[in-house]
Amino acid sequence: MIRKEEISFNFIQKEPLTGSYLGMRYYLVKSGDCIRATVYPDKFCFVKTPEDQKVVKEFPNVPDSMDELVGWLNEQHESGRY
Repeated sequence: MIRKEEISFNFIQKEPLTGSYLGMRYYLVKSGDCIRATVYPDKFCFVKTPEDQKVVKEFPNVPDSMDELVGWLNEQHESGRY
């Protein structure tokens, strides 16, 4: 399970944040007034992964949205797709 303590809101404000969890990779980046979260299989890096293998969701760019973002990451992993 990905924990909220592992995802730094302040870091995402400056640089994209990447990570992985048991076969699933994630890429979090500030995009205007939102944080764009992308999950994809742990086979290739973000750039080399085909777009049809990525799942993207946007969250408000506020610290309070981190609980929802982490919850979504965990739901994606639990879906069994990865």
